[in-house]
Amino acid sequence: MAERVRSVSIGEFPSHLILEILCSGRLSAADLASLEQTSRIFRGSHGLFPHKFQSLVDFAAFQLCESHPIYGPMPSNSRKELFDRCSGNWKRMLRFLQSVEQSSDMVETSAGNQMQITTGGYYTLLVSDSSVYSCGSNLCGVLGHGPDTTQCVKFTRISFPSSSCVIHVSASHNHAAFVMQSGEVYTCGDNTSFCCGHGEVGRANCRPRLVESLKGVPCKQVAAGLSFTMFLTREGHVYTCGINTHGQLGHGDTLDRPTPKIVELLEGVGSVVQIAAGPSYALAVTDDGTVHSFGSGSNFCLGHGEQHNEVRPRAIQSFRRKGIHVVRVSAGDEHVVALDSSGFVSLFPKWNSVYTWGKGYCGALGHGDEINKTTPELLTNLKDHLAVQVCARKRKTFVLVDDGTVFGCGWMGFGSLGFPDMGSSDKIMKPRILDSLRAHHISQISTGLYHTVVVTNRGLIFGFGDNERAQLGHDTLRGCPEPTEIIVEEIVDEADIVFENK
Repeated sequence: MAERVRSVSIGEFPSHLILEILCSGRLSAADLASLEQTSRIFRGSHGLFPHKFQSLVDFAAFQLCESHPIYGPMPSNSRKELFDRCSGNWKRMLRFLQSVEQSSDMVETSAGNQMQITTGGYYTLLVSDSSVYSCGSNLCGVLGHGPDTTQCVKFTRISFPSSSCVIHVSASHNHAAFVMQSGEVYTCGDNTSFCCGHGEVGRANCRPRLVESLKGVPCKQVAAGLSFTMFLTREGHVYTCGINTHGQLGHGDTLDRPTPKIVELLEGVGSVVQIAAGPSYALAVTDDGTVHSFGSGSNFCLGHGEQHNEVRPRAIQSFRRKGIHVVRVSAGDEHVVALDSSGFVSLFPKWNSVYTWGKGYCGALGHGDEINKTTPELLTNLKDHLAVQVCARKRKTFVLVDDGTVFGCGWMGFGSLGFPDMGSSDKIMKPRILDSLRAHHISQISTGLYHTVVVTNRGLIFGFGDNERAQLGHDTLRGCPEPTEIIVEEIVDEADIVFENK
């Protein structure tokens, strides 16, 4: 007779094994909180942690924070400030750190799906469970569906020549870049400026094509500018290619680069942890929280107090002087938004998390006026909120906070700020909550020229603003004045793709 299999209770596991499972990094802060509520095993003391921790889960959250790539490099004073702002709660601290990380990369939904949303000029890219979908205008082949497609009115899956999964995407006006799980990078779209990195200027790359010169150089992030591209490797090095008129490639000159070249001038400043590309300028954040900017100085986007071009990466000194540790930046067309490691927005400079600078037109900087800010200036209009993502694009700014609420300010153009009670020419001068999204916990937001798309923690997708080119994935609406759900079908029928007339 076959031996019966006896079910084993979690309480029968050795305590050290339970702790090891909790600290494996596979659980979210919400998972840990649920475990703590459902079983006394996780609330009790097992002699495995110091008495200052309230429970096994609390200690596990602390361990996960200690090993987190954002928290690890933070100076001790910034760590203490953030812990205080999280009410001395390690689970909330972990939730903040995980939210910052996910809002910039892949969102893990409550159903376990991995998603990322990215908006280009007149199109949108979506990564869902390693597959990539696109919709909107296919100008220069940027949607990756071949030369005959002019527009996709629904999200349509892109076919890649590689079997590797996509883990990160970036979209500019006319070109896009994709990072695979293997570290390889594919690009598609307009290559007249060398921005696709294939070494020659020719017809548009209408399907994703491997960047051959980066073989053996595994990447983890890309940032597409107007006519150039940045590549961040797993080792923290930065490569750039494309047009270099303003020094936006960071090589100390204005020579164009047809293939990615390492930015040697960033090699001695520390490991780079995040990159961002504006139209003709670039930003690189190092692991010590320093922001380096280079390229076009117009609109004061470099943050140095002047409009001179910088052909060499230059640290933004106002952050250094104030001891501000920046973790994320977002590069808009005419302004920049930065998030510091405290994640807290208040009236006190050392606790403030969101800084803006650049052109203040239409209130995009959120300070209640339209005055240009030549250097980073703290945003004092959001008090008592932990910000986890900042997002800048043409004359508008969004701030996502850790409870899933979104604030927006700037120009209402085409309804892309998501306030249905405002006119398309109105200006929101200070950050205002998007009431139309209150019913949802937003995990990520991305905004294009005139449209905006968000992903919720449940994996729902909502879009608002201009839809003239179907960039919101709806084939019957010209525009969405308020957030409207976007349905992504697994297989899109051929009839939903518009082809050029022969």
